[in-house]
Amino acid sequence: MNRHAWVPDMTDKRTNATDAQRPLGLIGGVGMTEVHVYAQRKAPDGHFSGCPHVHAATDEAYYVLRGGGWVEFHDLVNGFRKLSLRVGVYAHFPPMVMHRLVSDGDLVVLGVMGNAGMAEQGEARIYFGEAVDEDEAQFDRLTSLPSQHGMEGALDRRDAAVKGYMELMRLWKDDRSRYITELRRFFDRHCLAMSALASQLSGSVEHGPMAWARATQSRIDHLPTRPDVKPHVSVNVPGFESALGMCGVLRPMRSLAYMDSHEPSLVK
Repeated sequence: MNRHAWVPDMTDKRTNATDAQRPLGLIGGVGMTEVHVYAQRKAPDGHFSGCPHVHAATDEAYYVLRGGGWVEFHDLVNGFRKLSLRVGVYAHFPPMVMHRLVSDGDLVVLGVMGNAGMAEQGEARIYFGEAVDEDEAQFDRLTSLPSQHGMEGALDRRDAAVKGYMELMRLWKDDRSRYITELRRFFDRHCLAMSALASQLSGSVEHGPMAWARATQSRIDHLPTRPDVKPHVSVNVPGFESALGMCGVLRPMRSLAYMDSHEPSLVK
């Protein structure tokens, strides 16, 4: 296998010219991650879960690979909704829908992001509640816990988020008007923060899905001429690639390697 360490996001480490010309992301510019929802200990509300969070600009999808549970949604039109998850269920949703994955203890989903690299630039925001949002130092401290303390830090961050989320759920039950006001505040706070990153987020779109679309359109435009493409088969095999994400332990499909005819075991 010829390893080119193609990392399809804005932290791309490609060094040679051929790889540097490749669009970001997987086919179509999507990002894909295997998500093992946190089940090392229960959150303060008694569930195995990830952090509630929202995206400002990109769509997301879940395809259940193993286990079960549910995903909780919050938006300004419907308020709170809950979708049961089992193997084979697929769900996708747009930005401005806050969501939290809840596991039966063994929930694994394939997470698909609409624009590879965008989420890694901070395009998602964890919900901790208004008090934390108003204290930038506290927000930064909580979000950095996994990088400082590993798994224990990731679980502590999740627990802090769920404590704030439990208050939001109380508002849903007891005061729908205040619930909507709080949800709107959170969404507006995140969109304001993301406006400062607009050029970087646009770069993810330009070098991801738009680049893939241009390459495909060029092949169509040049028919019946055969497209001038190299017959590379790109592979990501399970290994040591992992991260502590908002929802759980992640295996991001990032570093791709080219398969050649001398390694048939990779396609068993």
